[in-house]
Amino acid sequence: MKHAFLVLIACAGSFLLGAFINNARDPQKPVTADMADVAARLVGLDFTQAERDSMLDNLNDARTDFEALRKIDLPNDVAPALYFSPLPAGFRLPAGPSSFRASGATGLKLNRADLPFYTVGQLGELLRTRQITSLELTQFFLNRLRNYGPQLYCTITLTEALALEQARRADAEIKQGRYRGPLHGIPYGAKDLLAKQGYKTTWGSVPYKDQVIDTDATVIRKLEEAGAVLCAKMSVGELAWGDVWFGGMSRNPWNPKTGSSGSSAGSASSVSAGLLPFAIGTETLGSIVSPSTVCGTTGLRPTFGRVSRHGAMALSWSMDKIGPIARSVEDCALVFNAIYGPDANDPTTATAAPFRYAPLSSLKGVRIGYLKKAFESNYPNRANDSLTLRTLRQLGAELVPFELPTNVPPNRISFVLGVEAAASFDELTRSGRDDQMVRQIKNAWPNEFRSSRLIPAVEYVQANRARTRLINDMHTALQTAKLDVYVSPTYAGGNLTLTNLTGHPCVVLSNGFNRQTPATPTSITFMGQLFDEGKVLAVAKAYQDATQWHRQHPKLAL
Repeated sequence: MKHAFLVLIACAGSFLLGAFINNARDPQKPVTADMADVAARLVGLDFTQAERDSMLDNLNDARTDFEALRKIDLPNDVAPALYFSPLPAGFRLPAGPSSFRASGATGLKLNRADLPFYTVGQLGELLRTRQITSLELTQFFLNRLRNYGPQLYCTITLTEALALEQARRADAEIKQGRYRGPLHGIPYGAKDLLAKQGYKTTWGSVPYKDQVIDTDATVIRKLEEAGAVLCAKMSVGELAWGDVWFGGMSRNPWNPKTGSSGSSAGSASSVSAGLLPFAIGTETLGSIVSPSTVCGTTGLRPTFGRVSRHGAMALSWSMDKIGPIARSVEDCALVFNAIYGPDANDPTTATAAPFRYAPLSSLKGVRIGYLKKAFESNYPNRANDSLTLRTLRQLGAELVPFELPTNVPPNRISFVLGVEAAASFDELTRSGRDDQMVRQIKNAWPNEFRSSRLIPAVEYVQANRARTRLINDMHTALQTAKLDVYVSPTYAGGNLTLTNLTGHPCVVLSNGFNRQTPATPTSITFMGQLFDEGKVLAVAKAYQDATQWHRQHPKLAL
């Protein structure tokens, strides 16, 4: 069986069972046929009186099981015993060795006025050639975080002592000729869903604002091995929703009166404002794509299972993904090259596949699909997106009309996220501590957690079966069209929801500005085949190199 579904009884327990506990005044009161009747009707089912009577022993036994289950300690880092796989039937994983060739920045001379917005590749060259030290660079970005972070609400914790220690170590190693690669000595930030020993990992949420997790997330460990310097834990929308956290609303540097979207809110905001060269974000249903769009950064959402989530807050075990947010496509490639790969602590990364990346000199002969109906519809950023298609044609690409599969409406099965999230924070809901969270409106986690507890376990499994259909349909559509890459309006046609459910990789980058006052960035997304981040990155880089949008930066006032 290709896809094992994350059926967690504590969360997805049928409404036919869970509702009885919540509605009974006395938790010891037996479940009655009337209760079963109400519950059945609420989920669209109808049972006869005899059928309801026959159910009662099973329902009361199940409630006893639930009460016993809830006494078992299940912290957020305990995953279900079943794991999601994005592999379609008959899918062949890429084979062979990995390879990586960056564009390089040879001959670059340091201009200190450009330090806030140099790319990772450029900063790496300046460090390698010892035109600047990691300590100087780290102090520079720490100062920018101190100066501008408070007005953007993008930083939760400065990791200054650690950063200075790591920077001094990087300088000593580079001086001794022990150069680890292009991330050696480069400052960065990590979304505060990722644990770092000795520092708070708050998840942006009031109930967890003093939490310290005694481990290093695998992503942070891998970046340390690459020589990168952790300067800050970045703001995250509370429990990975939106841009509001316990310290306020993270801001868009292009218009600080507005939010930076989320939930990788601080990661995108800080990179856009030149407070850090890159940051790590996460995405479950748009949390890299959306803030990168709003803030004008470049983001990579990798294939599901490509990057270990060990040490990261679990929201949805079958949908969470970790990726970089940076200034350029190649910066994302450089960071991804350091963080991808199997990890025994995260069984979903067991599938090993090579990562091959090399810049393309042109797009001549490259077949790129485009969502024709979406691009031809009437939407606010149509002019910018149309110009993107024209640029791709000018670069030599063959644009092929493409449409997403329609047999399974992705929005109708996306409730799997709510179910898994409710399981992740089951104790928060049952304890009532969800009342401490900042956002208490209908469209926020506390209400979503409560509502999702009442989704029948059967419907959750059925949604995942439909998800298998969706995965196979998407694979067939891409194979039939003979596409490795396609381009989509960022929010059009259900593409964002669909590809987060199927686990496909995505690169999002700026393609202009909107007509608001002040104007803020717009974006376009390039989608790739499963485990083929290298190709989608190369195509996206060719487009980005032909434009100037990523070279424009917001102006901040102290």
